[in-house]
Amino acid sequence: MDENRKIPVRSEVAVEDTWALEDMYVARQDWEADMEQARILAKEMAGLNGKLADKAENLLTFCALDERLDCLLDNIYGYASRFKDQDTANAQGQEMEARAMSLYVECSGLTAFARPEILAIPTERLEAFYGEKEELLVYKRSIGELRRSREHILSPELEKVLADAGEMAQTPDTVFSMLNDADLTFPSIKNAKGEEVEVTHGSFIPLMQNTDRNVRKAAFDSLYHTYRKVVNTSAALLNGQVNQLRFFARTRKYPGTLEASLDRTNVPVSVYKNLITAVHEDIGVLHRYMRLRKKLLGVDSLHMYDIYAPLVADADVKVPFAEAKQAVLEATAVLGSGYTKVLEEGFANRWIDVYENRGKRSGAYSAGQLVHPYVLLNYADTLDSEFTLAHEMGHAMHSWLSNNTQRAVDRNYVIFVAEVASTCNESLLMQHLLKKTEDKRTRAYLINYFMEQFRTTLYRQTMFAEFEMLINEASERGESLTAEKLNRIYHDLNVFYYGDDVVVDEEIDVEWARIPHFYYNFYVFQYATGFSAAMALSKRILSEGEPAVKAYLEFLSGGCSKDPISLLEGAGVNMRTAEPIHSALALFDSLLTEMEALL
Repeated sequence: MDENRKIPVRSEVAVEDTWALEDMYVARQDWEADMEQARILAKEMAGLNGKLADKAENLLTFCALDERLDCLLDNIYGYASRFKDQDTANAQGQEMEARAMSLYVECSGLTAFARPEILAIPTERLEAFYGEKEELLVYKRSIGELRRSREHILSPELEKVLADAGEMAQTPDTVFSMLNDADLTFPSIKNAKGEEVEVTHGSFIPLMQNTDRNVRKAAFDSLYHTYRKVVNTSAALLNGQVNQLRFFARTRKYPGTLEASLDRTNVPVSVYKNLITAVHEDIGVLHRYMRLRKKLLGVDSLHMYDIYAPLVADADVKVPFAEAKQAVLEATAVLGSGYTKVLEEGFANRWIDVYENRGKRSGAYSAGQLVHPYVLLNYADTLDSEFTLAHEMGHAMHSWLSNNTQRAVDRNYVIFVAEVASTCNESLLMQHLLKKTEDKRTRAYLINYFMEQFRTTLYRQTMFAEFEMLINEASERGESLTAEKLNRIYHDLNVFYYGDDVVVDEEIDVEWARIPHFYYNFYVFQYATGFSAAMALSKRILSEGEPAVKAYLEFLSGGCSKDPISLLEGAGVNMRTAEPIHSALALFDSLLTEMEALL
């Protein structure tokens, strides 16, 4: 990363480095036309209120309209979100996303009658409908998924109230995004040459990887001292987020927010808790890694601003975007020519918004739009950026294969499996780079990077998941989530996870305030479970070849045609047990042993 580079405004970014929003809508009026068409469809669906149980044709008409409306809303909201995320300070993007969300709430209110009506249809009558209208069988899985949670569906009147409350429930996330991405700025720091360097969301982790400890500490202080200034606002937002989760869980008669959240994707609560238990049982390996880090860095005290520093700094390399694309293509070639062809299409046709610009949403993601996926990066010419490219294109390929294999009603894979394809790509890239590398120190550098993936994805995301579970449990006990309480919970978790060889600086206590995923409703545990599953799948692909590749591509093409646990079982991984987590951490242990030998 060029520490001293100027962050451009959006208008200064080269077109070829931006995503092609025109592939969704050529002109704003086309988006407006779809907004109106969505309202028409929703009102047409509302005309079937009270009639879904009358005859099979009515139910089929509703399901077909619902499928069309879902595709329209996906395009409308997707376009508005991509437009906003390229410059979150742009008022037009903010207004478009707000209108898209209002439309979604409006349509949800008009169609809220359907869930209780479909639930009220007697099973025998529903089976008769399937016999009368063969076309209705296309929707049998989605109808069955709705009826699976029938005890949590309310009356039509209450369902409409909950649908109307959806926009209000988004307020904590919306305000957090504005605060975090648009309003907060961090003081500049001096690099090792005395030059002024901007601290941004995109530059922070590369600065944490700087070989100069003074630079790391300065960036660390710049970021977290800023968050301390808004810690009470941040606590109020997170408290609001948990309160709205608790409201919906209680209203729908779930025992708690965790059960309500996981039921949406048909994932047993035991999977969540198995993960935390398994990581606790193997926490000693992370403590051992921290001891090695302290020793190799040659510091008397290992601070939180030291845990990203490279252990083999002189092997650090700059990875331009073109080189990263080529490496990803080579690493994933094992998945077949069809996979490679689609990747090349994405690279050549502006599926990716590549570099950071002022106001651009921080981090990275892939949005699986129907026309093609859209990938947001803040590429910084680092190894980490290269792996982020592999990660997000894994998501993109998962979306593309599901969208182009399944009907629209079955295309959206659930979040539990979302991180598997992305992390499998990362594992394949790592194996590819290690296979090409003969230099001892370069190999050690890559292994250290791989170990950091274990630390940040398996251990750290599990810590996040435990934090999220603990704050929701506290809220359910009637406790208010003040800044002091959140800081204390987060501090204690860091002490447990990192062990006695790490000084848990008080600045890190407020790290929770910068994590957007705490507004995603028990999302983060899936990074850790997905990582564990991906390690198992990449091992199968590289060792077994064609049969494993075939099973894996079928998994990627599965959408939500089966429940997520069954989809993974078809690919060869049983997530009902803790075995994949222990197996992944055993690999981490072996990498640590090799690292100790190399250095």
